[in-house]
Amino acid sequence: MTLTDFIRTMPKVELHVHLTGAIEAETLLRLARKHGVDLPANTVEELRRWYIFTDFAHFVEVYTQISECIRTPEDIELITREFLSAQAAQNIIHTEMTYTPYFATQKGMTFDEQLDAINRARVWAEAEYNITAGWVIDIPRGVTPEVGMTIADWAVSAMHNGVVGFGLGGPEIGNPPEKFVDAFAYIRKAGMPSVPHAGETVGAESIWGALRSLDAVRIGHGVRCVEEPLLMDELRARQIPLEVCPTSNVCLHVAPDFASHPLPRLIDAGLYVTLNSDDPAMFNTTLTNEYLQAAQIWGFDSARVQQLVMNAAHATLLPPDQKQALVQRLQTEFQQIKVGN
Repeated sequence: MTLTDFIRTMPKVELHVHLTGAIEAETLLRLARKHGVDLPANTVEELRRWYIFTDFAHFVEVYTQISECIRTPEDIELITREFLSAQAAQNIIHTEMTYTPYFATQKGMTFDEQLDAINRARVWAEAEYNITAGWVIDIPRGVTPEVGMTIADWAVSAMHNGVVGFGLGGPEIGNPPEKFVDAFAYIRKAGMPSVPHAGETVGAESIWGALRSLDAVRIGHGVRCVEEPLLMDELRARQIPLEVCPTSNVCLHVAPDFASHPLPRLIDAGLYVTLNSDDPAMFNTTLTNEYLQAAQIWGFDSARVQQLVMNAAHATLLPPDQKQALVQRLQTEFQQIKVGN
């Protein structure tokens, strides 16, 4: 088996992927027609071209249009089923997906209606594909601290109903982690893990804020820790997992290109690194593609690739018994495949 075949075949775990950013062009067009939403393109081919990332303003435009097309719980169940089917096709056996319920509540859907929809898809995917998923409910940074507290209350209410963690996403500039310190204190008191985005478009101070003010147990992105050696030392000493998304970082100009991305440097420095796709449809990638790029551009061999998968497994927010079962399943599946003749 070649390394390429190994990567395509191997079991995987993904910790950082957004449902909205994973909606394919075909599905968006179907939802737009269903709800009478005008899009900048009228065919799947045109829509795929429009999807292709150009700059952050275009990214926001696409994201906003997608959100406009999601109007009912049935829409949410559909996109979650399609997302989990795509994960299964890559042999991603466990996913911790970020879901942002705030936007749908602005269209009249309650949080409970949304949760029921994504959970119907989760239960279906587990039966259909033998894969598991958990939800990270997040605050979009642009809302007020009061809205953040409301979202935190939603998340805590669903702690034993598919929700495994609490996040913070959206534009970092002007919205530091400290803005939502009360919401994160509330979820931590309830026993929910804190897994905010930090250190992507803002540097080390964002990561420090996530660690000190939000008590993060995992960091979304975190790659700009390379700008401060003391922070690198802290992350290495505490082995805080970083959810690294190279293609996303390149698209958003956090790194100039894949080859220049700091992920290999982070690994060599002894930091805890996982590999993820972030917004796969919007960045024209998949988790499998991230691994293929890592092998081709950075020369990662099968052992290093497998270690990244196991890193992700050990960094999941699953209860100990479920995490151990996931680790054992991965080890069993890896033993059945190997590179070479």
